[in-house]
Amino acid sequence: MTVADLRAALSDLDRTLGSIEIVLDPTAKKALIADLAEAAAAPDLWDDQDNAQAVTSRLSRLQSEVDRLDDLRRRVDDLSVLMDLAEEEADAETMAEAQRELAALGADIDALEIRTLLSGEYDQRDALVTIRSEAGGVDAADFAAMLLRMYLRWAERHGYATEVYDISYAEEAGIKSATFTVKEPYAYGLLSVEQGTHRLVRISPFDNQGRRQTSFAGVDVLPVTEETDHIDIPEADIRVDVFRSSGPGGQSVNTTDSAVRITHLPTGLVVSCQNEKSQLQNKAAALRVLQSRLLERVRAEKEAEMRELKGDGGNSWGSQMRSYVLHPYQMVKDLRTNHEVGNPDAVFDGDLDGFIDAGVRWRRQQGER
Repeated sequence: MTVADLRAALSDLDRTLGSIEIVLDPTAKKALIADLAEAAAAPDLWDDQDNAQAVTSRLSRLQSEVDRLDDLRRRVDDLSVLMDLAEEEADAETMAEAQRELAALGADIDALEIRTLLSGEYDQRDALVTIRSEAGGVDAADFAAMLLRMYLRWAERHGYATEVYDISYAEEAGIKSATFTVKEPYAYGLLSVEQGTHRLVRISPFDNQGRRQTSFAGVDVLPVTEETDHIDIPEADIRVDVFRSSGPGGQSVNTTDSAVRITHLPTGLVVSCQNEKSQLQNKAAALRVLQSRLLERVRAEKEAEMRELKGDGGNSWGSQMRSYVLHPYQMVKDLRTNHEVGNPDAVFDGDLDGFIDAGVRWRRQQGER
């Protein structure tokens, strides 16, 4: 790549970053940061802990966004200087360094551009993810466990905090279901494109005749509720059952009945949590999950009403959305976006950004039609 090529590529990145800055408006964010910093410095801030946490959380989130934009702008300017140096000194090593930084900068700007496409009502929220084994017996349960590890590894790669609320283990291998949260701004907006049915084709490790098996697992993604959501759940509407937490093989991991199962009587929704040590903590966590599912019901009902008014027949981009093929060839393909890679091992190890980015862009295009 010549210096002229590098400059043309950098010019494209500069324009893309400029468009992102227009959308995210760092000047307005800095003014808001100043106001929030003043509020956070108030001596009576922690008299209201819920408000204090909301103020400090929003301040941290905005500061992180502004710092990220400022850092990208600085890197664009520094790379231009590095290209000048490479051209003046005809230095091959400096040229190679500029190429590496150009590639890294492009990836980081692309990742931030995806954030500008997340403008849904709940896209900025944390994500509540549930994985369930579906058709395919023990292979499906094993596949569900593979997906659980895949998403937790994806979060780990990015430094996102996660908390597993509940895992229901299958008898022979794998899991029947698992529920966890990803605690990161825009986690819901990103992971919501993962919702649907995932399909695995492979030689079954559980078949002594070595036959090919197709199995399925479902992924549900919900926004985590916040104080402003006003999802009221009267005590009379729920039944709370307690039981002993258990791990793989049914082995007890707790000597008290601390795990909690909540049944929402009006809807029949059932949630459980056994991650925390105390019954009260597990009940609080299970209620948060129930609130998120009730919030999703309200959102889905509103969407159904809008689809009916628009007359689109209720078509959805959900359902079967990705195939993971391990035999007779190696491929992972998204059935909506047609994004595909030939390295399933990397995908199962959390390399999901390409699929998530393609999904976000695809969803945005569908909304614009």
